[in-house]
Amino acid sequence: MEKKTIPVVGMACASCSANVERKLRSLPGVDSAAVSLPGRSALVEYDPARISLEKMKSEINGIGYDLVIETDRSVVEIERREYRQLFRKTMLSWLFATLCVSISMGWLDVGSKDVANQVILLLALANLLYCGREFYVVAWRQLRHGAANMDTLVALSTGIAFVFSTFNTFLGASVWGSRGIEWYTYFDASVMIITFVLTGRLLEEKAKNGTASSIRQLMGLSPKTAHIVSGNETEEIPLSTIALGDLLEVRAGEKVPVDGTVTWAESFMLADGAYVDESMITGEPTPALKQSGSQVLAGTIVSQGKFRFRAKQIGENTALAHIIRMVQEAQGSKAPVQRVVDRVAFVFVPTVAGIALLTFLLWWIFGGSVALPQAVLSAVAVLVIACPCAMGLATPTALMVGIGKAAQNNILIKDAMALESLRAINAMVIDKTGTLTIPNRNIDFTKADGLPFEVREILKPNAREAMADLQSHGVEVYMMSGDKEEAARYWAEKAGIRYYQSKVLPQDKENLVRRLQQSGKRVAMVGDGINDTQALALADVSIAMGRGTDVAMDVAQVTLMSDDLRKIPLAIRLSRKTVRMIYENLFWAFVYNIVCIPLAAGVLYIFGINFQITPMWASALMAFSSVSVVLNSLRLKLTR
Repeated sequence: MEKKTIPVVGMACASCSANVERKLRSLPGVDSAAVSLPGRSALVEYDPARISLEKMKSEINGIGYDLVIETDRSVVEIERREYRQLFRKTMLSWLFATLCVSISMGWLDVGSKDVANQVILLLALANLLYCGREFYVVAWRQLRHGAANMDTLVALSTGIAFVFSTFNTFLGASVWGSRGIEWYTYFDASVMIITFVLTGRLLEEKAKNGTASSIRQLMGLSPKTAHIVSGNETEEIPLSTIALGDLLEVRAGEKVPVDGTVTWAESFMLADGAYVDESMITGEPTPALKQSGSQVLAGTIVSQGKFRFRAKQIGENTALAHIIRMVQEAQGSKAPVQRVVDRVAFVFVPTVAGIALLTFLLWWIFGGSVALPQAVLSAVAVLVIACPCAMGLATPTALMVGIGKAAQNNILIKDAMALESLRAINAMVIDKTGTLTIPNRNIDFTKADGLPFEVREILKPNAREAMADLQSHGVEVYMMSGDKEEAARYWAEKAGIRYYQSKVLPQDKENLVRRLQQSGKRVAMVGDGINDTQALALADVSIAMGRGTDVAMDVAQVTLMSDDLRKIPLAIRLSRKTVRMIYENLFWAFVYNIVCIPLAAGVLYIFGINFQITPMWASALMAFSSVSVVLNSLRLKLTR
């Protein structure tokens, strides 16, 4: 099985992402698929022996969307081109809307009422055919495959308003006027609906670009070119042409292009060493000394001197590429609450279409033929206002920002489940050696606070502060150590930890995690070695140190890329804020639909209140609801 994050083009709402996800999951050879609307990507696990990426692309093209699998197609360029096209259509739609409203309101005199209606008809038709064409194309493709999305609602509402208005333009006087019924045209409503929907999408795209900024920042760490050493000369080459074993040179101010091993280094301070700023990967602010035999990582910056190194990991195998892939997969994964929303979104559009039809019939049945125009307008308003976008964006936008914010703070969160689980942690088991303490570089024999033993290690900087922070947030900390009782007690006291256990084996760590879980605790395990993997695998949330073993990092759901243990309480706080943001977004998205759909249907007329949301206001409110959810999620980026 292979797991791959594939960019998706053409999605506009929660129903779109649900349709793409359902289609991918139905394909033979696809084990799982999770589609992110704000991330505009699909995280697919599939068997390449049974299905190819080309086959997936073909199937998704058939329902009106596209997968970007070609290496020569730039996703960023595609998005920029689509944004420019969307911008042009939105501006032109506003021009059509302004002209239509000006004529219908009498601000712009073009002649008699019949002439005015015909001019507005032409303007509305031009708007539908050019600015709103995509709504009808996608809606038709969806219909052919027995699906529906927001485009279906827009196409239905604007189509009904346009057809009804066209009928009134040519037959209104003879059909309605002869019966003494006042008749109107609603071309301006069809134009304004498209205008507001396009405006909402334009604002959404602008805001969603902010949610994906963390990925772009990570991608920006990798340089486009490198200097390869050939004899005594160096030559600048594209990054894609680097091969394993190539000898490369990096100078002060330049980024390391790939992972490798230093063969030679020099600086004005050292004849055999250079300094590299690794803070963007590890979070450590102090430049690291690199000498012959040292390992260097792609994306880090030479702060002083220069060095040559052999390429050991290139392309998608570098540590930076692994981090980017991990963040992308995490942002594309789904929290449990999102799966509920997806199920709602799947039936939402057909349900709204049913409500709109019921609204039309009730107005017509109880109001008679006189109320037919009102029945049409009410049905159109219901179709427009009931957009599932806000619902679909509520969870993934908050997750994208939260996971991206964590990555910016050198905290790698593997999936949405881990992010959601972190908020409920109230007990933490932490390994001592390598996790809470580090080797003492100035080893000596001393009586540490009256305790006679050889001090081979020291407490990590900020460890005591981190433990105090955790305990102040209601998290009980348990230290596990293989040391003797007196040494374990000493380090627990130094770290400010109340509960500890000495002379432990790997099985003892697992047993403690299990006992705490059985007592009702939600347990996080923090470790860095192979002997921690049993407990890491059992814990509700597993946290590994980035400088620990690969085994521990593979098992862990959260990886700290630095030795700063303060990142743990930071991750918990970020989880709590992100989940709170998700529920805020979902609350307002559902309230919006619960309140606005009845108002658009005209339910207040039953109580004698002459108020109803018109189709134009419905389209404006729908656009506002989607944009507000994204902007609310972006508040997480301001979290300090």
